[in-house]
Amino acid sequence: MLRRTIAITFALAAAACASAPPLAPPSPPVTTFEQKMAWILRLEDQRALRDPAPPVVVPAAPPVLRRGEKAPAAIPSPPPPPDLVRLLGDGEARVRRRAALAIGRVGLHDGIDPLVALLRDNDPEVRQMAAFGLGLIRDKAAVAPLVLALGDPSPIVQGGAAEALGLIGDVSAADALGRLANDVVQSGVLSQPPGDDLDARRDLPASAFRLAIYALVRLKAYDQLAAAVLDSSGQPKVRWWPVAYALQRIDDKRALPALLTLAKDPHPYTRAFAAKGLGGLKDASAVSTLVALLAANDIGVVIESVRALGRIGNPTAAPPLLKLVQAKDTNPYARLEALDALGGIRAPGVSDLVLDSFTDPNPAVRASALKAAAQLDPEQFVAVLSGLDPDPVWSVRAAIVSALSTLPADIALPGLNAMLGDQDRRVIPPVLEALVKLRAPNVAAVLLQRLKDDDMAVRAAAAAGLGEIKPPNGDQALVDAYQFGQRDAAYSARAAALAALSKYGAAAATPVLKMALADKDWAVRLRAAMLLKELDPASAADLDQQIRPAPTTLTAATYEAARLASPPVSTAVYLDTDRGTIQIELAVLDAPLTADNFVTLARKGYFDGLSVHRVVPDFVIQSGDPRGDGEGGPGYTIRDEINERPYLRGTVGMALDLWGDTGGSQFFITQSPQPHLDAKYTVFGRVIAGMDVVDRIQQGDIIRRVRVNDGETTQD
Repeated sequence: MLRRTIAITFALAAAACASAPPLAPPSPPVTTFEQKMAWILRLEDQRALRDPAPPVVVPAAPPVLRRGEKAPAAIPSPPPPPDLVRLLGDGEARVRRRAALAIGRVGLHDGIDPLVALLRDNDPEVRQMAAFGLGLIRDKAAVAPLVLALGDPSPIVQGGAAEALGLIGDVSAADALGRLANDVVQSGVLSQPPGDDLDARRDLPASAFRLAIYALVRLKAYDQLAAAVLDSSGQPKVRWWPVAYALQRIDDKRALPALLTLAKDPHPYTRAFAAKGLGGLKDASAVSTLVALLAANDIGVVIESVRALGRIGNPTAAPPLLKLVQAKDTNPYARLEALDALGGIRAPGVSDLVLDSFTDPNPAVRASALKAAAQLDPEQFVAVLSGLDPDPVWSVRAAIVSALSTLPADIALPGLNAMLGDQDRRVIPPVLEALVKLRAPNVAAVLLQRLKDDDMAVRAAAAAGLGEIKPPNGDQALVDAYQFGQRDAAYSARAAALAALSKYGAAAATPVLKMALADKDWAVRLRAAMLLKELDPASAADLDQQIRPAPTTLTAATYEAARLASPPVSTAVYLDTDRGTIQIELAVLDAPLTADNFVTLARKGYFDGLSVHRVVPDFVIQSGDPRGDGEGGPGYTIRDEINERPYLRGTVGMALDLWGDTGGSQFFITQSPQPHLDAKYTVFGRVIAGMDVVDRIQQGDIIRRVRVNDGETTQD
């Protein structure tokens, strides 16, 4: 017993002089939901899947401790860097779902495999978002797993997979999409048209059907669409406005019998889409049906019928259209559209009406009349134009330019050259476009001169023109134009110079395009990468990494702010316009950075006094441009936050340039459903009061101020 005691004592003494045993690693710090959301917001805004790994630190040797000394506390290991892919394994379904959306928005090929694996998640909403994220990446590598997801037991997943396949655009998925749509029809759930309150739902078999036929439209798969929605005689099996939209949008003459039937449906959206489809087919047999729709009590139906008659151009439509223009109680939108439509119809009385409209007090009417006159009788148009004083409104003068561009060069060029001296810089870009279109003899010299203009939009138009005609000395001038554009806060002139330069070929364009991969604006980096991929498709993967992370002016504190990471309330904004007030509920969960950008600009008074510079009846009204010509913005761009919200009546979206991530301040409000915009433009709000104001607004009306109410502070 004594020997054992001595042995134990020796062992303890030896241990006291030896290295301390390794301590158990401390528990990793707890990461809150709000912190995870801040990571997600920042990474998707920077268009990155993860932060760089921290440098590897070699641990120091454990200290030698003497008897009685305590081992120092272990230094906790740093937490792993924020990583969207790692968050797909989070214990909370809402985190996994939000990370899946972020990976889709980032748009990198490396996100495909993790999202495909997430299609097996036990939560259907997570699986659905994984499918949607794959659609946003738009890579054909995801087609096969998404086709399998069409068979998921949950309608919300089926619909998400269908929408994703439509976004990817691989026609090999058409048969599977057609089967899904047909199965829903055969189930009988669509025997009665779903109510309008279900148009935004995604969790019903009807929703899966709707998204499946929209996908078939994007694939231009008429046969599969027809098999699902039409019977053997070509008549619709389903009377629902999404079916009318799909048959209209797919633009196939075989849809004519179904569209004629749907044009008589009780629902105004169904009739409007059917009328639009009949106009696209340009079949004279539809004229009587469309003329009857001019008496509809829904303005959207009337407008689409007017446009359709104008596209068909049959003289028998002239009398009812003339009557519509001349009636005192005609809706202003309908009168304007009827005047446009008459420009394509040669019939008695049309020319006189158009000429009388030259002096209308409404600038939009004068612009339409001028364009219609140029279509009807070019020589008379030029003769009458020469006797008119210059219109006091720049947009009307720009419409004259557009009209002249449709005429023979020998008739149009004298007037266009004279308009190069217009005092309003907003008129010059359409003049340059017209000179290029008509290949004016002096156009190269004019474009090279305007490439040095002080106005950014003029320089952008000049660059685009040089890319079209490609004069021998244009490439170096475009290189200089890109450098000159560095002084601009906004991106458009630099991006236009790059696009034009790429048309000179890889040798001329590649050096400058590679330089632009580090441009101060993400929109230019993205454009440069797109152009380089066109010149050298094999470089795609490297380019995607070279341009990242996207530059941003936002700070870490911004992403961590509660209003973004975990907003406590919905934010409302009030647009006080010449026609009344429009109340908008912002989508603070689905598009937090876009909504926050809008609120920030509103609180600065940015929108106060701006015009509604674009009105397309039964489509959108658009504002947010300090120039008023569609070319202006706040001097920076924000990232898209594409989400699942559909474009229905009263949806508020962020306007873009020709490519993504080019939003800033211009926004639009839809006057009717527009499914072709879904998942292409950021939805960041919806009108909850004042749609009658949206319907009454006319081009040129002013937003007097924008007030904000976030539940805590109200801007009066």
